[in-house]
Amino acid sequence: MAARADLARRAIIAYTAINDCTGGILASITIRKLDERTKARLRVRAAQHGRSMEEEARTLLRAALTEDVESRGDLAEAIRARFRPLGGIALRLSARQAMREPPRFRR
Repeated sequence: MAARADLARRAIIAYTAINDCTGGILASITIRKLDERTKARLRVRAAQHGRSMEEEARTLLRAALTEDVESRGDLAEAIRARFRPLGGIALRLSARQAMREPPRFRR
């Protein structure tokens, strides 16, 4: 029975994540164990920008997540950049043969 409850919980989490990413239902989150110093800094920053603490937190999250996605670039370039300090990498591709004819089936 515990496995079924865990599966249901995971399904709800996945559904919520999908809706958040696709611009569906607006989600709410609760941030627990936020230390007072961080909360105070958020309050000051929000006041400096003329926003509520909630709006400031949304703005910060959006900026952080957008930057993360945009900075990735493409996978091939990320691999090249990773190996560049080591002198790069050169792969020899094996010779390819012509494709064989597809099988013909009789009727």
